[in-house]
Amino acid sequence: MDFTSIQEAFDRVAKKQKLCYTKTQEVIDRTLHEVEAAAEHLNEIEDCSVEVLKGVLRDLQIKLNEIGPLSRIGVSQKELNTTTSKYGKILDKSFNPDIAKAYRDVEFDSHLINQIIVQHFYRLGLFELGDCFAKESQESNAAAALKTHLYEMYQNLDQLQAKNLEPALNWARKNRQSLEAKGSSLEFQLHQLQFVHVLTTKGRGEALEYAKLNFLPFSAEYMSGIQRLMACLLWANRLEFSPYKDLLSSAHWDKVALEFTRQCCNLLGQPYESPLYVTLSAGSQALSSLLKFATVMSSKKQEWAALKQMPIEIPLDNSFQFHSVFACPVSREQSTADNPPMLMCCGHVLCKQSIQKLTKSNSRMFKCPYCPLETTANQCRQIYF
Repeated sequence: MDFTSIQEAFDRVAKKQKLCYTKTQEVIDRTLHEVEAAAEHLNEIEDCSVEVLKGVLRDLQIKLNEIGPLSRIGVSQKELNTTTSKYGKILDKSFNPDIAKAYRDVEFDSHLINQIIVQHFYRLGLFELGDCFAKESQESNAAAALKTHLYEMYQNLDQLQAKNLEPALNWARKNRQSLEAKGSSLEFQLHQLQFVHVLTTKGRGEALEYAKLNFLPFSAEYMSGIQRLMACLLWANRLEFSPYKDLLSSAHWDKVALEFTRQCCNLLGQPYESPLYVTLSAGSQALSSLLKFATVMSSKKQEWAALKQMPIEIPLDNSFQFHSVFACPVSREQSTADNPPMLMCCGHVLCKQSIQKLTKSNSRMFKCPYCPLETTANQCRQIYF
């Protein structure tokens, strides 16, 4: 869905509406001014003969004809109606009301879907809503263990937003080995925030003691960061005027909160984004292409819902690309579990079915489509992306 073109069309309508309003108001003001001037002139005339009154009205008529209120307002309104009509057509084209055409009749495991929904509510911190849904869908035990850990995560995040880092630090200390194995600097980032907070609220002495107690385990890997923090001690009580004033930015708190959430989900074996949210977001992006494809298939009197594999590519943002995809240069088909990519001796890669078509037996030699080298199917090796 091209939201840019929709926004541009809306901006044109808004601009045209303002212009139409300005022109219409100008015509109304000029017309009203001439009518009021004529009325005032009539009140000032002592000779109220018919000829004199007709003369004033004739002058008014001439001025009104010069202004042309009806024609000028009509032209402006016509231009606005044309622009609005075009905008409506763009909306009708972009927002197809009959999205049911993109529906495929697929059997889903209702128990699994209910669990996904419950987990989604828990992932958003909506624990009461998740419990209510689990109860009404009779999924009382769904994601119970996950709920406990996520509840702890949100409690720590609430404390972090209140500038209380102790709960998050305790969690990081408890999971230090797992965080180090994943190469995360979360614990040091938390200590860095706490050091700056102590320095600005309690002074140089307290900050130095905090550094002695907590920075030693990180001295090997984060020495440059520690040295920068130690230099802050020279600027106690005036850190906002120092070369290290960036450490006071609230962006550091937001960054640590985001990293804390990521690492909590990571240790729980959960993605950072809710799977349900990712699925619906990807589906909304693909909807326009699916509707167009369904329309083409219906015009050819073919049922696309019966296809096992989509014959077209669905464009999605890079945020929805989680792994590499291989397309065979011969068949132009994407690799699957039944048709994996195979590496030939020459270094070129084809899908398994393409190789099988090139050779009738595993021992028969065949020539690579992209170089003069020959090989056999037995010499090809499956590769993994």
